Amino acid sequence: MKDSYNRTINYMRISITDHCNFRCQYCMPAGIQWTPSDKLLTFEEILTVCKIAVSKGICDFKVTGGEPLVRPGCIDFLRKLKEMDGVHSVTLTTNGLLLEQVAEELAKIKIDSVNISVDSLVEEQFDKLTGTKGNLPKILSAIDCLQRYNIKTKVNAVLLRETVDQMIPLALLAKDRKIDVKFIEIMPVGLGRKTEGIPAKEALTILQKRWPDLHIAKEVKGNGPAIYYRSKELQGSIGLIHAVSNPFCEDCNRIRMTSQGILKPCLCYEAGINLREILRSGAGEEKISVAFDNAMTQKPEAHCFSHIEDMTEQRGMSEIGG
Repeated sequence: MKDSYNRTINYMRISITDHCNFRCQYCMPAGIQWTPSDKLLTFEEILTVCKIAVSKGICDFKVTGGEPLVRPGCIDFLRKLKEMDGVHSVTLTTNGLLLEQVAEELAKIKIDSVNISVDSLVEEQFDKLTGTKGNLPKILSAIDCLQRYNIKTKVNAVLLRETVDQMIPLALLAKDRKIDVKFIEIMPVGLGRKTEGIPAKEALTILQKRWPDLHIAKEVKGNGPAIYYRSKELQGSIGLIHAVSNPFCEDCNRIRMTSQGILKPCLCYEAGINLREILRSGAGEEKISVAFDNAMTQKPEAHCFSHIEDMTEQRGMSEIGG
């Protein structure tokens, strides 16, 4: 599937819920109202959309939230998506709190990769960032549990000014584990506009001081825009995503769908197509197929994160899908 700028779109991020058991300060505002269950797409509806997406050329899927594992039936949905003809990969992004109890099931369905969000290894700071208490050991245990099941694992850390001293400790998770630790520039979406981050270039300087032999990895990892680095001291690798300072829009290969069924061509803009309305109107699959075509015409050449005044998307990441 091609957009108006001749980019091949083959990767879809799907949020299955806006609910979450964390309250990360740059993601979810206090007092947020959850989407009523009848406004969420059912798993059957999501699978219908995925089947049509595959027919349009989408082959890689990332399942997100909110926190996807809080939604009952998530694992069965992942299994059905994995088994769908034409699907190349299915990956999951989670905060990790419920991960260990479903790790065996994820291994059985042969999930392709799991991304776990961890911004600090200092318990007090982790608690403050997530609005929870005492959960960091569970997350770290989940990471090691995935290793025992040989599930490909990535740790995502947002590049926050307040956690800059956590970069090296987080990167060291890859010292004795074959995992990827990715550092991601904070995007000015929702509460992210009010959160001070650091650019990936500054992060790389910090990392290279600790590992002078850090070099760009030859192998390509995953479907996203991360640049990965290796050091002889690390079993795993370190990734950097320059979402704001060095946009990857010219190579963008993705489209998003919110938990309410809004097909979003770009994270930066409000533009989107309501697939829930189409699905529940009784329209045939052809109209969903046409909606994908229309989304391709709406996909902009680039985001406008460096010009926040031009952004039209006002929802937070938990509502859109992280």
